[in-house]
Amino acid sequence: MSVHATNNPDDSLPSSRSDSPTEINNPTRTALSAYEIEGDGRPPFVLSVPELKLLGIAGVGFFLDAYDLFIINPVATMLQFRLYGGDPLPSNLEGFMKAGANIGSVIGQFGFGFAADYYGRKAVYGKELVLIIFATIMCLTTPTGQLSPASCLIYLAIWRIVLGVGVGGDYPMSASVSTDRAHLRRRGVLLSYIFANQGWGSLVGSLATIIVLACYKSVMSGGDHTSKLDGVWRIVVGLSLIPAFGTLYQRLTLPESKRYEESRRNHDDEETIEALKEKQAAEEAASQSTDKEKKGASVTTTAAAAKAKDIADAKKNHFAEFFAYFSEWRHLKILLGTTLSWFFLDIAFYGINLNQNVVLQQIGFDGSGGTPWERLFDIGIGNLIVTALGFVPGYYATVLTIEYLGRKWIQIQGFLLEALFLGILAGRFYSLSKVSFIVCFAFLQFFFNFGANTVQQFD
Repeated sequence: MSVHATNNPDDSLPSSRSDSPTEINNPTRTALSAYEIEGDGRPPFVLSVPELKLLGIAGVGFFLDAYDLFIINPVATMLQFRLYGGDPLPSNLEGFMKAGANIGSVIGQFGFGFAADYYGRKAVYGKELVLIIFATIMCLTTPTGQLSPASCLIYLAIWRIVLGVGVGGDYPMSASVSTDRAHLRRRGVLLSYIFANQGWGSLVGSLATIIVLACYKSVMSGGDHTSKLDGVWRIVVGLSLIPAFGTLYQRLTLPESKRYEESRRNHDDEETIEALKEKQAAEEAASQSTDKEKKGASVTTTAAAAKAKDIADAKKNHFAEFFAYFSEWRHLKILLGTTLSWFFLDIAFYGINLNQNVVLQQIGFDGSGGTPWERLFDIGIGNLIVTALGFVPGYYATVLTIEYLGRKWIQIQGFLLEALFLGILAGRFYSLSKVSFIVCFAFLQFFFNFGANTVQQFD
């Protein structure tokens, strides 16, 4: 047997030749066998050109997800000065604004995940990015000069919910589009690379805040000039539109993967073969006295109509199939184990990263003194330190080891070490020295991403 991987940049499903009649007659088996034994001598973490292209298309989505979710931290601080003269934002409105994107994310994950299975990846992929672009533009239109401070926060929060729908839709879409095209031997590495763009999104968000603030230093120094912050936060938020527009065309024109088409074709065939046999048998029994030519034409017509009807019925039974599949405990326990562990992880992960001001206070970068510009710049430096120390490196530890250590090992050790460092921070929060706190928090961020936050999306 010889196996050759395709160089098609839009679909890296390998072709294969086989002398085995079993494999020839079973396209799914042939494709999977090719995936299982595929190898060209490269280490798993060295990507091919088609894989790099896929990384660029899907990875930008995860980059934007983190950028848009976490940029609200510095933006909220800027709005503190712009709308409330430096006083804290009302806690209920601040919580609503920060949680808005996460609320929408839940809706987007369910909605786009279902649509991708029902209509196909090609029909849906890219639409979530259109929604992100539209919601980002609407966030930029927040009328801080016309509405009351509270109304401005509500306006921004509502559009961040819409933004979150697009962000949530990107999670299942980019992950499934990548998985459909990935070789089994490097699927974990490819998805880890794609997911690592979350780290870069958070890091670039911190860098963008610092750079834009530096550009505004001359106009904000020597006085408050907090009205200038309108320009700062809008630029910082608007910068995410550059990679979004840069990737939109590639997403909208990405063809359907061969693996997905094959799975849908096989599913439709399995659903219709038995139905066709039954309908043809019934037609033959009812037409025994009919002329042979007439009967043959009738059976052919009935068979074609039956196939179309069964394909339509298969789509209508989408939810019925889902509930039937997960009504079995062996399937349900996997779903529950994955969803609940990710749920508990994200309570800590997003709870900490959306409220980093508490952490920044402990490491001395909370912007507690100086002019508004100095305070904001201080906070930006603190966010950059926190992100660079552990957040980004954890992803690449997973990239380098995922195909050697395995998903299960990385996830278990990640949970155990996260629990350890969270316990230390909770028990010694006010007594740890600054250096000890930074080291402990950096390790916590590291094992978030060299752990469950990255590998729970696999297999």
